[in-house]
Amino acid sequence: MECRVLSIQSHVVRGYVGNKSATFPLQVLGFEVDSINSVQFSNHTGYGHWKGQVLTAEELNVLYEGIKLNNVNHYDYILTGYSRDISFLETVVDIIKELKKANPSLVYVCDPVMGDQGAMYVPENLLPVYKNKVVPLADILTPNQFEAELLTGRKINTEEDAIEVMDLLHKMGPETVVLTSTDLPSKQGDQFLVALGSQKIKKPDGTNTDQKICMDIPKVDAVFVGTGDLFAALMLAWTHQHPKDLKTACEKTVSVMHHVIKRTITYANEMAGPRKRPTPAQLELRMVQSKADIENPAIVVEAKVLQKSSQ
Repeated sequence: MECRVLSIQSHVVRGYVGNKSATFPLQVLGFEVDSINSVQFSNHTGYGHWKGQVLTAEELNVLYEGIKLNNVNHYDYILTGYSRDISFLETVVDIIKELKKANPSLVYVCDPVMGDQGAMYVPENLLPVYKNKVVPLADILTPNQFEAELLTGRKINTEEDAIEVMDLLHKMGPETVVLTSTDLPSKQGDQFLVALGSQKIKKPDGTNTDQKICMDIPKVDAVFVGTGDLFAALMLAWTHQHPKDLKTACEKTVSVMHHVIKRTITYANEMAGPRKRPTPAQLELRMVQSKADIENPAIVVEAKVLQKSSQ
């Protein structure tokens, strides 16, 4: 069966963030991707200069209206990422509700992009919209630690805290939650960061089982842009292929990320030359060059099952 994704994210002319980061891997893995570009910028905002346009809530509605008038508003997945405007986000919510009504088995993958390392980089009035309107519609949620703490009002200092926060997020709606990065210490040392995942599965007899996993991911000393968008797209793809096996889906997602980032940093360092820090342009993800890894990743990070329980 053909699988169609509606991806509402930013677009850049040069480089890889938002839809540019998500579309190619999804297409390579066999998905049809319909993109709505929430912004169109020359490049990401980490460069010295950037220019471009922002799509308004009204313009988003007009685009969706066109799709609807032609009766092609049928989707299996919705993917959303960075949004910094409250009316735009609320329009996205209305579209998701309508599409879920048309296809009750539609899966919504949400990366609730709000901030990192204790600082918000979207207006604070977006938090209640995410909390009360967006997250309850989500099936798969991929926050970092800070975003998960914002959504639940709980701090994560230990693995137990992280498990509790994921359970609180389940109660808000999503069946699958992945904390894409945390500040928790890795048992493998300070060259690794810890990510965790949790999945609730309804069994045919009506009971729930849940699987919780933990991964130690090798750190890379550089700032990459577009990796979160790539992560959410890969989670969509690999959970589609392994719907009841979070361990495998996360291992494949994180392994692809590792291969792409490794290829990117190797290239960037070569371009920059000895003892020079690479520029944002040199650190653009080596996406096309990673096509084979995206399709069939060698597993380099193994997920540890923390608990599997039935209730």
